[in-house]
Amino acid sequence: MKVPKPMIRQYQPEDTDAVIAVWQRANAYAHPFLPEDFVVQGTNDMRNIYLPNAETWVLEHDGALAGFISMVGTEIGGLFLDPSLHGKGYGRAMTDHVAKSHGPLTVEVFEQNAVGRPFYDRYGFVETGRYEHEPTGEVVIKMALKAS
Repeated sequence: MKVPKPMIRQYQPEDTDAVIAVWQRANAYAHPFLPEDFVVQGTNDMRNIYLPNAETWVLEHDGALAGFISMVGTEIGGLFLDPSLHGKGYGRAMTDHVAKSHGPLTVEVFEQNAVGRPFYDRYGFVETGRYEHEPTGEVVIKMALKAS
């Protein structure tokens, strides 16, 4: 399948509301097991902590912001795509974009995330550890990109 060439550009503060809207749709799709109070806090933290302190790239599709990837050093702090665009190569395009400049990538993903875990497996990440996420009691899997 030929992947359409998406427009990936650096996040700007005026993108905040659109990024949070994408995060809310994608988070609900990938993480239906998370408690509501944790999700509400996550929305506030996105706006006030994560976006101002991470290196974030946004993906535009048909002129609208449709996804983003946030980096903290070499760790993918968040990769979220509008669920209507899953399976079209856009998540891979965003990951490819940051992999070029950030070297060996790592990521943490909830064990129950039936969207993210298979994506990272297909991309070539391997499990390097696990721990319990204290705020939710969920198991988180640490992953690293295999050396090519």
